[in-house]
Amino acid sequence: MSDKYSKALEHARYVLDLIAREELDDAQRKQVVEETVSNFREHVNPGFLEYRKSVSTDYTSVEWKDGGSTFTDVWGKEFIDCLGGFGIYNVGHRNPKVLEAVFNQLRRQALHSQELLDPLRGYLAHLLALITPGDLKYAFFVNSGTESIEGALKFARMATGRWHFVATTGGFHGKSLGSLSATAKGVFRKPFQPLLPGFTHIPFGDADAVAKALEAAKFLGQDVAAVILEPIQGEGGIIVPPDDYLPKVRDLCSQYGALLILDEVQTGMGRTGKMFCCEHYNVVPDILCLAKAFGGGVMPIGTFVSRAEIWEKLIENPILHSTTFGGNPVCCAAAIANINVLLEEKLPERAAESGAYLMGALKDLAARYPQVMLEVRGKGLMIGMEFVNNDIGYAVAKGLFARGVLVAGTYINSKTIRIEPPLTISREQMDAVIQRMEDTLVEVAATL
Repeated sequence: MSDKYSKALEHARYVLDLIAREELDDAQRKQVVEETVSNFREHVNPGFLEYRKSVSTDYTSVEWKDGGSTFTDVWGKEFIDCLGGFGIYNVGHRNPKVLEAVFNQLRRQALHSQELLDPLRGYLAHLLALITPGDLKYAFFVNSGTESIEGALKFARMATGRWHFVATTGGFHGKSLGSLSATAKGVFRKPFQPLLPGFTHIPFGDADAVAKALEAAKFLGQDVAAVILEPIQGEGGIIVPPDDYLPKVRDLCSQYGALLILDEVQTGMGRTGKMFCCEHYNVVPDILCLAKAFGGGVMPIGTFVSRAEIWEKLIENPILHSTTFGGNPVCCAAAIANINVLLEEKLPERAAESGAYLMGALKDLAARYPQVMLEVRGKGLMIGMEFVNNDIGYAVAKGLFARGVLVAGTYINSKTIRIEPPLTISREQMDAVIQRMEDTLVEVAATL
């Protein structure tokens, strides 16, 4: 064995031994922190060590284990998770029913052959047809949110024969090339230009702007394949549109023969108080994109689901769009268990109740500390707190972190802090968050 392989084998065995340990002593904890920082600097990306969103500026907090609505760092400090991986942990961290399904499937089969029919993909697709709104029928499974958007864009082109799209400013749909073309933040787009042509971006929440864009495209002979948007913008800062916005956009798409793609990667799976956010508005999209919480906070899996007619060309040639790992048995088992937990424990309803309670308390704090916090908005347990400026928002995030609450801003600033805890968060934990928030606001206000 070569020297480099001998070193690699020694390193792999060392890490596997760490993984197998139930507990670490203080020396081992210190070593894990030092090695993690070193590995990020040398082999992952040193930029993460200076990334402004990080509130552990001395790098002493390294994630180690989790459960329920909390995670614990390598030193044993427990944090209430109000970030939720930006909407991953809807059924909680390491939900036992999801873990059980994954372990059971792993004991039987991990990946499928790619040639034979795999039953769990069929079962999960049937389950989605049962729970998604309207006449959505066929599902294609992928590994992430950006892949679900890529598939939706391709299928919209395939089904309509058109290639122009309308997206919204402030929208975020992922960072692979097609998804990034729909995403509206210049900081992400500029390094990779030119992106895919044919995307027009208009203000979010303005149905008249959608009408003008569709009419202009028709006049130019560039009919729109689809309008793509988030029901509530997440990365944009938890921006909730007027109640009549989605219904009007749905009508306009039908009028102009454009498909409506709803990106519910973050809003889906109960987050906003309904299984899918579009159900608040009685709107059925042509294509619905899901990911993040779809895998139960345990496995990475996404999907896009559509009406039957959009699938016609793929039925004629089922390998026009394909994936090696998408819809594998283990991830499908996790997604099935996840849906079971959401329905069995009525977590969408619980999100509506918990969201009303938590948002009410946060709005009260905003009214009492206007020099710090400007506004609280959201739906269900998808909540945004907007602060006076970026520095104040970061100071609040840092103060909460010091008090054992994890939150975060958007990718590029902390002016709006997102609150997206597991839907399983308890009343006692919410009360603790509210109290720690008030303590933090008092602290920050005293510095102004």
